[in-house]
Amino acid sequence: MDGTAVALNLWAVCAILLVAVVTFYIGYRSSRMASTTRDFLVARRTVRSRRNAAAVSGEYLSAASFLGVAGLVLKDGVDALWYPIGFTAGYLALMLFVAAPLRRSGAYTLPDFVEARLGSSGLRKLATAVVILIGVLYLLPQLQSAGLLIARIMPVPSWVGMVLVVVVVVVNVFGGGMRAITVVQAFQYWLKLFAIAAPTFILCALFIGHGGAGARSETTRLSAQMPPTFTEDTTVHVETPVTLQIKSDVALKADGSVGGAPAHGEVIWKTAGSQVTVDAGTTLTFPKNAVVPVVVGAPAENSLWMKPNPNGSSDLFSTYSLIFATFLGTMGLPHVLVRFYTNPDGKAARRTTLHVMLLLALFYIFPILLGALSRIYVPELLVTGKTDAAVLALPQKIVPGVAGEILGAVTSAGAFAAFLSTSSGLVVSVSGVLSTDVLPGRVRDFRWAALLAGTVPLALAIVLRPNDVSLTIGVTFALAASTFCPVLVLGIWWRKLTWVGAGAGMIVGGGLVLSAIVLDVVSRYTGDWAPGFVRQPALITVPVAFLVVLLVSKATHRRQPADTGQTLLRMHAPDPLGFIRDRDVARFGTAEERARLADGRHRR
Repeated sequence: MDGTAVALNLWAVCAILLVAVVTFYIGYRSSRMASTTRDFLVARRTVRSRRNAAAVSGEYLSAASFLGVAGLVLKDGVDALWYPIGFTAGYLALMLFVAAPLRRSGAYTLPDFVEARLGSSGLRKLATAVVILIGVLYLLPQLQSAGLLIARIMPVPSWVGMVLVVVVVVVNVFGGGMRAITVVQAFQYWLKLFAIAAPTFILCALFIGHGGAGARSETTRLSAQMPPTFTEDTTVHVETPVTLQIKSDVALKADGSVGGAPAHGEVIWKTAGSQVTVDAGTTLTFPKNAVVPVVVGAPAENSLWMKPNPNGSSDLFSTYSLIFATFLGTMGLPHVLVRFYTNPDGKAARRTTLHVMLLLALFYIFPILLGALSRIYVPELLVTGKTDAAVLALPQKIVPGVAGEILGAVTSAGAFAAFLSTSSGLVVSVSGVLSTDVLPGRVRDFRWAALLAGTVPLALAIVLRPNDVSLTIGVTFALAASTFCPVLVLGIWWRKLTWVGAGAGMIVGGGLVLSAIVLDVVSRYTGDWAPGFVRQPALITVPVAFLVVLLVSKATHRRQPADTGQTLLRMHAPDPLGFIRDRDVARFGTAEERARLADGRHRR
């Protein structure tokens, strides 16, 4: 059997086309009510908490959630559980410290909040650059995962899937902005939940009942101490160079380059504990019951796979760094925060966050279960390291035939919805910043910005080498935690913050993370020599950013804005007191709305 062969899956193609058509239709229906800049930026701040929670969840559950979490569970085991925990728990910090005051600030973008709180147009420009950077970095794995999905169900290049996602997203954003995307994302959350929950229930029932396609032997169970084994003859095509760990003698057939030498025919890997390099373009054929070699760095034996931190202090540092990034990075993600600007008031923003945590916790149960099943049924993905494909490959391995294709089509539809919803939120957030801070801020400026926000990341995604989705997202969380998180938390709760301190913290924290990203990219192309903290830098960069903001603000206390007291009162006063003053009304509202704002009679 070919573990990576690409065959046309008509069921999956039809499911993806159906998702695209329904997304177009919902976006079109909603866009007919969008006519003003405020509609495109913040949906007139009329989105209620339950719908907004579904929209936030739909936007937040990206490729890293739908594909990446299961893939990391397959590869890393227990250590990978910190990703869904961190992705969900980040909203607890957001609810406690940021959600309600941020909405009461009256801002309509993150750069607008920075200027409203600290009164610096220069800092607003810096925040604009960081928003664009985070948006582009977050969009890249969405597009690359879409390419992986389309290339897996159709014999086409991966860039076709990237282009399809960008076209659907840009058209919807172009037509209705935030107002249209809110309804689309709420629908896509429930679609994604069904698309991952229904196959999980069916696959788990088959596994518990009789092991799916043939009963599992004792050696293939996760409770076995030995490495996973191939359940049938399996052919794997290596697309990018990999270094494999050899845990026992393996006799296989190879066609390509193994260990730096040409290999055509039977090959025997004998030395247990050694490493073998397999070049790109090589095809490996493993016999049934052969031990699965895994990429270097992943736990080979199931006994290690089920234990945390098998490599000691290095992995412990990475774990704590991941916790820092996911817990604090959520409150610095522009495409997440922009959704809270659409709530009517601060109370609704806090209630939205609570609902989001419930919806996310429900969703993340299922990719964890699929990742564990993948360790048994699709171990060939451990050879190439392309474990992000586990959710897509698993159904047809447990349920061969048409039934498996239908289940695979359902998961493919959910994955495509994940790409669309997250990409939509990112394009909206970047477009809003571009249109209001770079362009004059009219509706047509927003539309041009949406086109730019979609095409530039598309070009980069096609050119750059794809990595594990959740690992890439983790670095983006680290960047958000090291830039916007200190400014938001201290800006809301510390009156002595100055624009100089905020700017210094963003530059230092962001600069450290970007330096780590550059070093990691160079390392991946030149032999993976970078230490572990380069791939997970948040444990260093976040405290440094907070410290820089505090020290520089103390040293420049004379730069504290004169209206700090009024701004903090507006953010912390209870909603019924009516202190909220929406800055988008002052800039983009009608003459009647601006007059009502000037009179102090603001519609919450």
